[in-house]
Amino acid sequence: MAEPEFTAKGVRIGKRMRSLTRAGQVRINDGRVELLNSYGSEIDSAPVQAVRASKPWFAPDDKALADINGQRYLLTLADHDPAPGEAGTPAARRFIEAVRRAAGRGG
Repeated sequence: MAEPEFTAKGVRIGKRMRSLTRAGQVRINDGRVELLNSYGSEIDSAPVQAVRASKPWFAPDDKALADINGQRYLLTLADHDPAPGEAGTPAARRFIEAVRRAAGRGG
């Protein structure tokens, strides 16, 4: 099995005003974006070309939106973010770039 192109653990995954999990996982693996709950069960997945990832307006750097199969998920990716004042890319931005790169849309 190939190494995943992107993995983030401890992700809060929500849909609208409802929290689906506070300790989920987001993975880009074998051309698919997968949202998993804290037990490793799949919440949703789709081919990376069908997923739209973006940054919500006026939101902190740890938030990202993912449109998967017609559903919009709010992801809070705080896993391995750099400490304030340290160099590095926040996990939400790395997720958005990884989706665009894996789909061949640049990054």
